[in-house]
Amino acid sequence: MFSLKDKVALVTGGASGIGAAIAEIFCKAGAIVIILDRNTDQASEVSQLLQQHGGRCENLPLDVTNESHCADITEQITSRFGKIDILVNNAGVGHVGTIIETEGSDLDRLYAVNVRGLFNLTKAVLPGMLTRRSGNIINLASIGGIVGIRDRLAYCTTKFAVVGFTKCLALDHARMGIRANCICPGRVETPFVSARLAEYADPIKAREEMSSTQALGRMGDPREIAAAALYLASDESAFVTGTSFTIDGGWSAGK
Repeated sequence: MFSLKDKVALVTGGASGIGAAIAEIFCKAGAIVIILDRNTDQASEVSQLLQQHGGRCENLPLDVTNESHCADITEQITSRFGKIDILVNNAGVGHVGTIIETEGSDLDRLYAVNVRGLFNLTKAVLPGMLTRRSGNIINLASIGGIVGIRDRLAYCTTKFAVVGFTKCLALDHARMGIRANCICPGRVETPFVSARLAEYADPIKAREEMSSTQALGRMGDPREIAAAALYLASDESAFVTGTSFTIDGGWSAGK
């Protein structure tokens, strides 16, 4: 198993889904994990569960869209632990619709979390990493950041931005001990997807249709995405930076 022994890792949006799976696998690999999420109750439940299984995990409230809050939380964590080794920018929101069905306010909402939120926390954390000449940043993008998806104009716009942000970050700081990569999942069975399925008149049929999008004929499991995050966070991926790691069950193979 890849080791993250005594590494300090921040995971935004770690209260559920992919973020919670990343927090769990990082704890198992020996990291000190701080879950950062607006949903404090659910984040606390996840951190307590991981503690019960021997993990070193805590949670703190954070709104990634608040730049000053990102700076404050970074200072608080650094003062306590002396460093931040790994940053996982996982927090994100979605929207369904073409440009006709998308208001400017919808795009602003997605941009605030998916792009500006990622910018805010990375900007706060990076100086400390540069001082130590060591740091690992993992951004959660989407297959929708590599190929277009129907009825996801605002979402794809922001996820394409995440991919570009990651590549530029990696190039700018590659000689300073910083690695930056992003993961681009296909459809994954998360609470967000489950809530979306519940909106359909026939959730079972909708689930089958969503599953069939992937060449493997199923949606991904959050733990499969977390496994990739663990590899990217570990020293075994020391020669990997600026990549877009696609985990989509074959969705994009024919694109």
